[in-house]
Amino acid sequence: MHRLLHLDRTLDELDPPCWAPPAADATNLMRKVHELRRVRQRELGPADLRILISQQVALPCVLPLTVRLLIEEPLLDASFYEGDLLLAAVSAPASAWALLPDLNARLRAVITTLPETAVIDLPRGGAETLARFVARPESLR
Repeated sequence: MHRLLHLDRTLDELDPPCWAPPAADATNLMRKVHELRRVRQRELGPADLRILISQQVALPCVLPLTVRLLIEEPLLDASFYEGDLLLAAVSAPASAWALLPDLNARLRAVITTLPETAVIDLPRGGAETLARFVARPESLR
């Protein structure tokens, strides 16, 4: 996970160009995303990572941080429910995962070890989303 070497840097530094301040009429979500781009990576929490992934911001930087957490606790409750960070991660575009084949493989391995009872308890469609990620053809990973 060589991408974790830059934990003291921000997404604005690692994923140029730096973003301008949000527009005056920006939503709270967009203000939060702009704010998170100026936070050091080591200070990003699970909820922050879930937001950034869901908004598809700096995925090559954010997904390695996320996989590191998910290896330790796959069904981590980032904000809303157990497994919300995992479902956000596997919902990231295949093109982002294609840049991170080793992490993709590690996350797929973690998912395949989840107990069926835990997967069934995910929100509607969660089990299917995980199954699609694991079954994704090699060319789309």
